[in-house]
Amino acid sequence: MKTPPHLLTACILLLTATLAPAATVTVFAAASLTDSLQELATTYEQESGDKIVFNFAATGVLTRQIEAGAPADLLFFADEAHADALEQKGMLLGGTRQNVLGNSLVIITTPDHPDMASSAELTNAAYPHIALGDVKTVPCGAYAKMYLTKQGLWPAVAPKVIPFENVRAALAAVETGNVDAGIVYQTDALSSHKVKVAYAVAIGDGPNIAYPLAMLKDAPEPAAAKKLAAFLESAPAATVFKKYGFRAPYAPAAP
Repeated sequence: MKTPPHLLTACILLLTATLAPAATVTVFAAASLTDSLQELATTYEQESGDKIVFNFAATGVLTRQIEAGAPADLLFFADEAHADALEQKGMLLGGTRQNVLGNSLVIITTPDHPDMASSAELTNAAYPHIALGDVKTVPCGAYAKMYLTKQGLWPAVAPKVIPFENVRAALAAVETGNVDAGIVYQTDALSSHKVKVAYAVAIGDGPNIAYPLAMLKDAPEPAAAKKLAAFLESAPAATVFKKYGFRAPYAPAAP
């Protein structure tokens, strides 16, 4: 008995889909996205069959790596300035850039420190060492400098600053007591049981913090990257991001 042609065709298509190799999507992402993206990746990999490889680092470091030719499908940065720089060089695929998340700044200490009435307390002798991300390469550090400058505090605080390679390293320095205080994102503070928020910067007082997501023009896996980007911009993903303290979907902070 011969197999009907339409059944044979269906079997071939099914076999082809089954045997088709899953794509590996490379995402260059800001260190502050580590926990949320790892959770989302577990769900996405199970549903899509694709594999996600993350490169987590400071946004400035990731930018230099991309400029040097490191292969990446998507970038998910912690500021707009570095995405602007790559876009101006023609390295982003047009029409794919989208601000997905927002964040805010907090001053953290170990739990034994008292709360702060204002950020001006960072100028006190009780806080001789303050952890920040490197203001030249780490968006959170640059945002902190912008905020402290706006408050007229930067000249007094700058000599106390201990710079770190990314925001998670600044968080770890406070956790271990190697510094007296630090300025990190709200999301990083929420990820740790070893620190407390001594002072939360009001969204209107701090800089506008946006996380742009975009596809690279030379993405090795453009089709798979497009699907992943759509997932990261979806309502289910926003629910996970909110759990980690991000503002999702993104909306500019009110002045």
